[in-house]
Amino acid sequence: MSADGEQIRIEKPNSTTMMEFILLGFSDNPHLQWILFAVFLLMYLIILMCNTIIILIIATDTALQMPMYFFLSNFSFLEICYVTVTIPRMLMDLCTQKGNISLYACATQMCFVLLLGGTECLLLTAMAYDRYVAICNPLHYALVMNHKICTQLVAASWISVIPVVIGQTYQIFSLPFCGSNRINHFICDIPPVLKLACGDTFVNEIAVYVVAMVFVMIPFLLIIVSYGKIISNILKLSSAIGRAKAFSTCSSHLIVVVLFYVTASITYLQPKPNHYEGIGKLLSLFYTILTPTLNPIIYTLRNKDIMVSLRKLLTKLLV
Repeated sequence: MSADGEQIRIEKPNSTTMMEFILLGFSDNPHLQWILFAVFLLMYLIILMCNTIIILIIATDTALQMPMYFFLSNFSFLEICYVTVTIPRMLMDLCTQKGNISLYACATQMCFVLLLGGTECLLLTAMAYDRYVAICNPLHYALVMNHKICTQLVAASWISVIPVVIGQTYQIFSLPFCGSNRINHFICDIPPVLKLACGDTFVNEIAVYVVAMVFVMIPFLLIIVSYGKIISNILKLSSAIGRAKAFSTCSSHLIVVVLFYVTASITYLQPKPNHYEGIGKLLSLFYTILTPTLNPIIYTLRNKDIMVSLRKLLTKLLV
């Protein structure tokens, strides 16, 4: 009888709603905590500084008042938001060596990570469409990509993701959590959080696949089709200088697309994400920190107009 009573006492707390998680982060490498803190802090500052400079240059230079740079400034703002949702929390956990995070804070972080990630997918697609119109239909570019259309594309990239992300987050955090509350990750992402849920999570996993297909794979396929037509048109250009300029303009965006989509696709579309926690953590580190660090560098170093505007700005500041 006492054994049964003990069993009841064990099951009862396990069936209650868990109110706190522990993000393990990089606790398996305690000797690297401060090195990682310094590296991530440096990357965060680089991302903030570079993207802020890009936004400032585009806003102040009249030569850059074009759709391509309008999208780029919005992309830079998105990158600042994206890393701010993830890196400060990581830095705090590395500094304190504690990963305690409340259920509501975890849900909020997941919601914003998904929102900003989904928006980035759609915004990259809008940027690919802009390049497609510019190269494949240049005579109608000014008409098709007017300021109103560009604003609507950016607004749609943000707004269309919101209800889906809120629904996805609510669905996951409505599940009962029992047993361990230790998340083997540095952020509250879907795969590691879903692993801690009790009962059958098949419906939730299917929902993740569907959302990932709609906001990751379909935009990616649209970008690939767009660039297939873009490359085909570029190769038809008679001028070697024209081909080089067109390739230079598009290559930066294509590199960013590949870096982001490949890692995001593997993370959310792998068949058994729970079985590859180490790889999942590494991939997440890639698209949450490394890619946003590289993006402004890729766009500035490979873009002559941005570099010219940057020199003008530095000249004004130094003189």
